[in-house]
Amino acid sequence: MDKIIIRGGKTLSGTIQISGAKNAALTLLPCALLTDEPLTLRNLPRLADIDGF
Repeated sequence: MDKIIIRGGKTLSGTIQISGAKNAALTLLPCALLTDEPLTLRNLPRLADIDGF
C-alpha cells in the first residue's frame, strides 16, 4: 500500500505504534547513518542480526 486517502472534515493528528519487523529494521539501521539530524529508532526486534549490526 503506497498511500491511504481519507476524506472527511477533520484534520488528522497523533501517533501510531507499529510493531517491529526484522527486514524493515535491517534496512533502517544503515539508512540512519546517512542523516546529520538526531534520530531515534524504537521498537526494533531483539534479534542477533540487529544486535551484531
